[in-house]
Amino acid sequence: MKICFPVESDKGLDSEVFDHFGSAPMFVVFDTEAKSIDKIKNLDLSHDHGMCSPLKTLGGKMVDIIVVGGIGAGAINKLNGMGIKVYKASKGTVHNNIELFENNTMPEITLEHACGRHAGGCGHKKRHQTKSST
Repeated sequence: MKICFPVESDKGLDSEVFDHFGSAPMFVVFDTEAKSIDKIKNLDLSHDHGMCSPLKTLGGKMVDIIVVGGIGAGAINKLNGMGIKVYKASKGTVHNNIELFENNTMPEITLEHACGRHAGGCGHKKRHQTKSST
């Protein structure tokens, strides 16, 4: 199984999980069978808000799970339609979140928990407001 974590910078398993899927500069992918990591650059970083293309974002590479702080409903729908489940990351590193996932203590993000117009505790509010105000 391949678990994908949005991150701001690649520090392997010590990378901090990013607060939003579409805005992450890159992704660390952990292969649970090979116990190896890979990285993917976000190829859709300049998309308009709400227009994220997960397949383009991941460079066409397939994963089984996304673990992220926040994500929009459109991206959840597209990822779920591709058979990819999305889980809510805890603050901390990729390694910390792998342990939580393996212990079945990580909640799945559903449409009712998606980021919506920067409301409801979505972790990327300030990042997008800062971008749009410049």
